Amino acid sequence: MPHVEIAVRQGRPPEKIRSMISAVTKAVAESLESPMESIRVIVTEVPATHWATGDVTIAEKLSANATSVSAQQHRE
Repeated sequence: MPHVEIAVRQGRPPEKIRSMISAVTKAVAESLESPMESIRVIVTEVPATHWATGDVTIAEKLSANATSVSAQQHRE
């Protein structure tokens, strides 16, 4: 019984998550020759404030990018 866990940033539309679950299930079924009904897919949505790379959270990075774009627009 294959078990797949996927962590994604919170905020995607439910239909996108559902589409991903279908695609992952099909890929695992084909590659491992497993029956689809035996495949478990768990999706965890992580808030942007709880996901970091290099000690910078996604929320901080998005905020910095928004500030940078705003400052650039004011200069133009």
